[in-house]
Amino acid sequence: MKWFPPGDVARVAVFAALIAVLGLAPGLYVFGGAVPITLQTFGVMLAGLLLGSRRAALAVAVLIALVAVGLPLLAGGRGGLAVLASPTAGYLLGWLPGAFVTGWIAERGGPGGRAPSLIRLLVACLVGGMGVVYLCGIPVYAIAGGLSLGEAALFTLAFVPGDLAKAVLAAVVARGVQRAYPGAIPAVHAERPRSGEED
Repeated sequence: MKWFPPGDVARVAVFAALIAVLGLAPGLYVFGGAVPITLQTFGVMLAGLLLGSRRAALAVAVLIALVAVGLPLLAGGRGGLAVLASPTAGYLLGWLPGAFVTGWIAERGGPGGRAPSLIRLLVACLVGGMGVVYLCGIPVYAIAGGLSLGEAALFTLAFVPGDLAKAVLAAVVARGVQRAYPGAIPAVHAERPRSGEED
C-alpha cells in the first residue's frame, strides 16, 4: 500500500479539523432524543466529496481516535470512551463507512472520466452521508434505548430534513470547488478504463 503524499496528509488533517470545528455548534436534541442533530455530518459529507473514499475515511478515523482519547470534539463538547458506548455510537462510527461510500461514489465521476455532476455529488451524500450512517446508527440506537428497529428508525425520521439540507449544501459547495479548481475532487474513473468500453 502506498503512503499518502504530504499534501494528502495535510488535506486529511484539515478535514479532520473542519469536522471537529463544526462540532463547536451545539447539537440540537429533538423530541427528547439522545442523538443530537449536528453540523458535523455536513463535514463528513464534504470530506467524502472533496477527499475521495480512502482519505475521507482516514480523516474521520483521525477524528474518532481523538474523541476516543478524550478530546471534546463532538457537538456539545463530548468526548471520551463513554461516547463510544452511548446511543450515539452507531451514528458516530457510521461516519467512517459513510465518508468512504460518499467518496467512492463521487470519485467515479461521470461518463468518460469527466468530473462528477451535481446530481452524482448529491446522490453520493444521500447514499453515504445519510443511508450508510443511518444503517449503522439505527441498530445501535435501538439496542441502547431498548427499542425495536422500527421505533428507532421512526425516531431517525426527525433527522431527515436537516440531513437532506446538509446533503444539498455539501453537493453545491463541492461542485463550486470543482468548478473553481478542476481536479479538486479525486477521480479514479479514468484511471482504470475498461477495454473497449466507456463507463
